[in-house]
Amino acid sequence: MKAFEATELYFTRAADHLQLDDSMRKLLLTPKRQVQVQVPVEMDNGELKTLLGYRVQHDDARGPMKGGLRFHSDVDLDEVRALATLMTWKTAVVDIPYGGAKGGVNVDSRSLSVRELERVSRKFIDQIHDVIGPDTDIPAPDMGTNAEVMAWIRNQWEKYHGFNPAVITGKPVELYGAKGREEATGRGVGILSFKLLRRLGRNPHETRVAIQGFGNVGSHAAKLLAESDFNVVAVSDISGGYYQPDGLDIPDVLRYSLDHQGSLEGYPHAQRLSNEAILELDVEMLIPAAVGGVIHKDNVARVTAPMIVEAANGPINPDADEILEQRGTIVLPDILANAGGVTVSYFEWVQNRQHYKWGLDRVRQELDSVLSTAFEEVWQESQQHKISLRLAAYVIAIRRVCYATKLSGV
Repeated sequence: MKAFEATELYFTRAADHLQLDDSMRKLLLTPKRQVQVQVPVEMDNGELKTLLGYRVQHDDARGPMKGGLRFHSDVDLDEVRALATLMTWKTAVVDIPYGGAKGGVNVDSRSLSVRELERVSRKFIDQIHDVIGPDTDIPAPDMGTNAEVMAWIRNQWEKYHGFNPAVITGKPVELYGAKGREEATGRGVGILSFKLLRRLGRNPHETRVAIQGFGNVGSHAAKLLAESDFNVVAVSDISGGYYQPDGLDIPDVLRYSLDHQGSLEGYPHAQRLSNEAILELDVEMLIPAAVGGVIHKDNVARVTAPMIVEAANGPINPDADEILEQRGTIVLPDILANAGGVTVSYFEWVQNRQHYKWGLDRVRQELDSVLSTAFEEVWQESQQHKISLRLAAYVIAIRRVCYATKLSGV
C-alpha cells in the first residue's frame, strides 16, 4: 500500500465515524497546492545533475502550512503528499494554529559533500521561494536535512524577500533557532510514553522498552525514558540492534554514539541483534523510531509488546494495525506521538514573530503542557466512544479542520 493510500484509509475511518458528507471529504483530502520543480546542481566534479524537488501544501484552514523538508532518495510526490496530509492532522491534534505541508528533493544527502548539499538547498529554494513564507508555509528539518541546511535556506529566501527568520524553523540557536528544538520530537515521545503508562496504571521501573532507531528521535527518547526510571533494554541503529536483558546503561550508550560519529557499531556492553529482531523482543513497550512500514502483515504475529509508541511516521502498516487492534495492543499513533518536533517549531516561529527568546525551561514546560493536553483529549475521546487511540486522534484532528473550514465560509 502506498503512503497516501494508508493516510486516506485512516482518514476514511475517521470521516465515517464523524459522518462527513462526500463533498467535505473530498475538500479535506485534496491538497491546496502541489509543486514539482527542477533542481539543476553542479557537482564538485563539474557534472551537472538535475534533481526533482517537491512541495505539497495540503490545508491552510487553521493557519499557515507547516512541514519538513527531506533530502532522500525515496522522496516522490506520493510520499510528500501523504506526509503533508499527516502534518495537517498532526498540527490539529495538538491544537497549534497550522495546516500541513511537506517537501523535499529526491537525492541521497549522504552522498553529497557539504558544498554540494548547500548548492542543492539553495537551488531548491530558488525554485519554491515564492510559495513559502512566514504567513503561508514554514518549512523545517526532516530526514537528510538539519539546522545548517535550514540556515542556508533562510539565507537564500531572504535574498528574495528580506529579513524574516520566521520563514523556517529548526534553525541553529545562534541564528534565531529555539532552544530545545533538536530534542523536541524525542522528548515528546518520552513525555507521551509516560502519560500512556500512567493511564494504564503501570510503573516505569517495571516497564521494559525496546527502541528501534537511535538517531535524533530515538536517542532523546531513550535519554528521557531512562531518566524517568524506564528500563530501556534494547536500541538499534543502521549497524544493528543492541540488547541487554537487565537494561542498557543509556548514558554509556549515548557517550559511545557521540564518540563514534553517531554510530553504535561495535558497542561492547550488549548482545547483538538484527533491527528486525528488536521489534520482536519480549518487552512491555516498543518504540519504532526509524522508518515507516517496519511492522507489517508478515511480522506482526511476532510483535508481542502490549504497548507501541509510533515515534517514526507510519511504522505500522494498516493491515498490521488492524491485527494489533484486534489483539488489544495499545498503539499511540504517530500524529500524536511524534508531534513534539512541530510543537517546538511552533514555539520557534512565535519567538521569531515576537523577536523575543525563550529559555530552555520555558520551552520544555510549554511542550509538556501542549502534549499533555492533547494526550488527555485523545484518551478521553477513545474511552468515551470505545475506539482506538489512532481513530480518536484522527477524529479530533479532522473535526477541528472541518470546523475551521466551515467557519471560514468555504
